[in-house]
Amino acid sequence: MPKEAMLYKVIDNTKKIVECTACPRRCKLSDGQYGFCGIRWNFDGKLYLVSHGLAIAVAIDPIEKKPLYHFNPGSMVFSLSTTGCSWACVFCQNWDISQRRIIAGWKLPPELAVELASSYGAQGITYTYNEPVVFIEYAYDIGMLAKKQGLFNTMVTNGYMTDETIDLVSKFIDAATVDLKGNGDKDFARKFSLVPDIEPVFNAMVELKRKGVFIEVTDLVVPRYGDDLEKARKMVRWIVENLGPETPVHFLRFHPDYKLLDLPSTPVATLEKHAQIAMEEGLKYVYLGNVPGHKLENTYCPNCGRVLIRRIGFDILEVNLTADMRCRFCGYKINIAGKIHPTYKLDRFVYVPLDAFTQFIHVKQDQIREFVLESSSK
Repeated sequence: MPKEAMLYKVIDNTKKIVECTACPRRCKLSDGQYGFCGIRWNFDGKLYLVSHGLAIAVAIDPIEKKPLYHFNPGSMVFSLSTTGCSWACVFCQNWDISQRRIIAGWKLPPELAVELASSYGAQGITYTYNEPVVFIEYAYDIGMLAKKQGLFNTMVTNGYMTDETIDLVSKFIDAATVDLKGNGDKDFARKFSLVPDIEPVFNAMVELKRKGVFIEVTDLVVPRYGDDLEKARKMVRWIVENLGPETPVHFLRFHPDYKLLDLPSTPVATLEKHAQIAMEEGLKYVYLGNVPGHKLENTYCPNCGRVLIRRIGFDILEVNLTADMRCRFCGYKINIAGKIHPTYKLDRFVYVPLDAFTQFIHVKQDQIREFVLESSSK
């Protein structure tokens, strides 16, 4: 339930003005105002994460869906989100939860989230579907409990973080998928996601890796607007130089959604050109996403070229790795964190009937102040 945020500072005590420090927008809010995300509100000079304990979407699914191909392959993760987002992508496939500024969700306190994850056999928890940075205190509270229970924590993020958020994330997140869009181009980000400056994303990737968070990178390749091959080459060179050539990179196929419905899906040939550039620039693990059955869903040994993990969609069909993550054919050490989980042999999409455990609530906007202050007084 609503909880005072960890990431904010008071700007003016008298006027009750606060500054949210979760994302680089650093929204300055007067009493009764909420930030760009729609779920971080100022009431009486305190910033509250109003959606703390309210999960709008929950599912158990394969870790490869994130996508994380090199972190605990074959594992099942308990995935959850709230409403709200720090970006406003016009092509968002989860727009109905990320772009609607509402306070709603299943009442899911951290203790229940961890209990459900464990009881359903998940090996980890993933904060995903919308941007986890906007509900980072909720994720942190779940994550710290999860770690005590032996579960790992991952996030799917746009990487738009402040230094304060990076420090908090590094305390409980083990791996992150950082979602770039349109080759990570600043003009694309401004026009299609309303992001003033994309630079904090690149800084976050470097700092998270430096602090021990395992990083995989995706790039949503958008036809016409975000598929420039030279910009892709620039992005890939940055990754090689700053994150290392063993960083897994996924080029994702765009499909029309939300407000960007006038474009076709990305041609597979365009994705293949991006992948070719990535390999030319030295990346060792390059994938295509949203193209089931393509050969670049597989993990190949950078040394001998043999298939190490054969996939189709989110399913693993074949594994040729030793227990210490070496190529079974030539012994080359592969950049995979964790272990191969035998659950890859199972159906890892599991429905969680939340109505059996809790209730769904939707707080009307004119009742949010009362909802927050009443909850905080308990």
